[in-house]
Amino acid sequence: MSTKSKIITIASTIVVVVLAVFLYFRFFFVYSSGVNTGDLNYFQQEGVIFKTYEGKIIQSGFKSASRSTEGLHSNELKFSVTDQSVADTLMRASGHRVELRWKRYMGTLPWRGNSQYVVSEVLSIE
Repeated sequence: MSTKSKIITIASTIVVVVLAVFLYFRFFFVYSSGVNTGDLNYFQQEGVIFKTYEGKIIQSGFKSASRSTEGLHSNELKFSVTDQSVADTLMRASGHRVELRWKRYMGTLPWRGNSQYVVSEVLSIE
């Protein structure tokens, strides 16, 4: 094997390994995980090629007195669901208060949904 072909082989191997590591951390590494509670605003199946489940919960609360604008505020959590049993549970929970366990990925995949947040479990429905 010539020196030129060895260099090409080593360079190609390095490029493939770096690309594999990048893709893993971008799309498959769980960046964070947690639990959120809120009112289920909507939950639906959408998509043209990949039908994915997408939803949104509204988390309400009060701002602290130390802020200049006091009063009621809300946060939204948009999420995707990949597990069919979780999707079936959420389809029946519209308008209810739900507690969801999620995982956050750095990037989205078309078959996993439109959100970086992927719900893995419904902990409670009120």
